[in-house]
Amino acid sequence: MVVVVEGVRLHLSHPVEYAAEWIGQEEVMRELLAAWMALGEDDLPMNPRITGKPGVGKTTLAYAAAKRLGREAYIMQGTVDTRPEDLIVQPVVEGPGTLKYVASPLATAMLRGGVAILDEANRMPEKSWASLAPLLDSRRYVESVVAGIKIPAHPEFRLVCTMNEDASTFDLPEYIFSRLQPQIHIDFPEESEEKAILRQNLPMAEEDVISLVSEFLQSAHGSDEPYTVRDGIHVGRYAMRLLEAKRAPDLEHAIRHAIRQVLGEDALRHVL
Repeated sequence: MVVVVEGVRLHLSHPVEYAAEWIGQEEVMRELLAAWMALGEDDLPMNPRITGKPGVGKTTLAYAAAKRLGREAYIMQGTVDTRPEDLIVQPVVEGPGTLKYVASPLATAMLRGGVAILDEANRMPEKSWASLAPLLDSRRYVESVVAGIKIPAHPEFRLVCTMNEDASTFDLPEYIFSRLQPQIHIDFPEESEEKAILRQNLPMAEEDVISLVSEFLQSAHGSDEPYTVRDGIHVGRYAMRLLEAKRAPDLEHAIRHAIRQVLGEDALRHVL
C-alpha cells in the first residue's frame, strides 16, 4: 500500500499476524487497555512501557491487547544501532537513479491508526529516542529528515514499549522516560497459568512433560532465578525430540538433558 504525505509517496509496511493468546494475569491486560483509553475528544492516549524479565510475555501482552482492540499491530525491534531513519522512513533504491521511501512499521501504524510495539526499546540509543520525542507528547508527530516530511499520528494510533530488565540495556533519558507512562510490570505467572501457557505452546506434549517442566520452573522461581516460561517451552520441545530420537532412556532423563543443554549445568539444581 502507498500513501502520499506532503507530496511524498510512502510505501507502507505490513502488519504482524501470528497466533498469540494472553493467558492469565488479566489485571496487566486491563492496565494496558486503560492506558490506551482517550477520555474524550480533547484527551490523548498514554504511551505505556511494559517491563519484566526476558521471556515473561511482554510482547505477547502488547500484541494480544492490540488484537482485543481490533487494531493492526506493527512490531519494531530495538537494537543498539537503531537509527532515527530506521524508526521513521528509509530510502530504498528502486532502480537506476530512482529512490522509493518506505515507512517503518512505527510510521505505518501512525498513518493507519494501528498499534506500534517498540520491542526491547531500552536497547535503543538516545539519538533514536530524540527523534520520537514529539510523538510521545501532545504534538503526536514525527519528522523524517530523509524524506523531508512531517508524519502526524492518526487519532486511533497507540504505542507501547517493552523493556527488558537486564544489564544489556540503556538507561532512558529523563525527557523520554517521563513520556513513557505508566509502567506496567509483568512478573512470573502463577503455576496454573504457567501450565496453561506450556500446554498452548507444547500441543504435542503429554501431561507428564508439562508437569515436570512446570515443577522445574516453579522451583527456579522460588530461588529468584531468571528462567521463564519461554525457557520452559524450549526445554519441553527439546526433551520431546530427545525421546523421539531415542537419545534419552525416559522422560526424566530427557528433561534433565534438555535443561542442561538449554540453560546450563547450574539449572539442574532446580530439578526436583
